[in-house]
Amino acid sequence: MDFLTFKIFISPIALIVFYYMGAIVMPILGWFFSRWLMTKIGFIEKGYQEGKKVASMIFSLKYKTLFLLFFMMMFLFMELLWRMMFEFLIAYMQMWEVLVGVG
Repeated sequence: MDFLTFKIFISPIALIVFYYMGAIVMPILGWFFSRWLMTKIGFIEKGYQEGKKVASMIFSLKYKTLFLLFFMMMFLFMELLWRMMFEFLIAYMQMWEVLVGVG
């Protein structure tokens, strides 16, 4: 009955589930979606191939490596911020439980 009257929150469990969905599942689904989109819409695939060709002609291995390292660093930074946001929300729920005296 406490669940139906919102005296107990399911948020900590739901937040952990949503964290893993966002940290693991969403990047994988985003990659598959971009691949699917390129196969369905021809000009996107053509633009990607042309951009890849131009980038390989213009940039040296040094700049390609720097771009890849920058991309990896930004991805890890986004994952860290995602984690910190969910840690804050879970901590907020735990503080609420202590203040109300539920848990």
